[in-house]
Amino acid sequence: MPRSVNAVASKARKKRILRLAKGYWGKRKNVWTVAKNAVEKGLLYAYRDRKTKKRTIRALWIQRINAAARLHGISYAQFMGKLKLANIQLNRKVLADLAMNHPAAFEAVVQKVA
Repeated sequence: MPRSVNAVASKARKKRILRLAKGYWGKRKNVWTVAKNAVEKGLLYAYRDRKTKKRTIRALWIQRINAAARLHGISYAQFMGKLKLANIQLNRKVLADLAMNHPAAFEAVVQKVA
C-alpha cells in the first residue's frame, strides 16, 4: 500500500513561502530550502524592527525638540522638566511637530515654561 503524504498541505506551505520570497535575489527566490531560511530570517527582522522603529522615532522626536529648545537657550532636559512643573501635557510627538512645522507655537510653549 502506498505511503500517505499530505501533498496538498505541503504544496500549499511551499507555495506560501516561495510567494513570500518573491523579489529575493538568486536561489533565495526559487530554491525551497534557501528560500525557507531567507523568509524565516526576513520575518524575524520584520518582527524585531517593528519594535525598534518605535525607539528610533522617539529618539528622532527628542533630537528635534532638543535642537529647537537650544535655539531658545534651554536644554532638552531642562525644557521637559519645566513642562512637567508647568503641568503642560504635550507629548514628544506633538512637541517635535511644533518644533519642525510651527516654530512660533513652539517658542510660545518655551516662553510659557521659562
